[in-house]
Amino acid sequence: MGVLAWFAPGLVGGGDALTQRVLSGGASLAWLPLAFLLRFALGAVSYAAGTPGGLFAPMLVLGAQLGLLFGSAASQPFSDPPMPATAFAVVGMAAFFTAVVRAPLTGIVLITEMTAGLTLLLPMLLACAMAMLVPTVLRNAPIYDSLRERTVHAGRRT
Repeated sequence: MGVLAWFAPGLVGGGDALTQRVLSGGASLAWLPLAFLLRFALGAVSYAAGTPGGLFAPMLVLGAQLGLLFGSAASQPFSDPPMPATAFAVVGMAAFFTAVVRAPLTGIVLITEMTAGLTLLLPMLLACAMAMLVPTVLRNAPIYDSLRERTVHAGRRT
């Protein structure tokens, strides 16, 4: 982690600069899949090790990156995309947050407040509904429930 922070400081930390770059359309699509995979893996390692790496900001970064990748791929077959790829990044943030935390209303309100716009409300509603449905059907526990269980079990061992 230290070597990565030394050579690529923008890839570690909360990721606010990465999110802003994605939302402003300044992110290079060439490095985005690698950055996504790297941040996803580092988040899992940090979480598994019990080190304080944060959950909130990294979730938003991963959602924005995933949304931008999806939006870019979806707009390739069409010459005139119905939504810019950055709009997919905004929707991706809300959907990823919902999938991980299982709080669709919180995710929608949070992202709407961050972007100060209501134009993407319907796409966010649809994406968050699916992001809520899939992990629920797969019986995947929300992240904060998993953290609570982990803390309770760690307390019983000591």
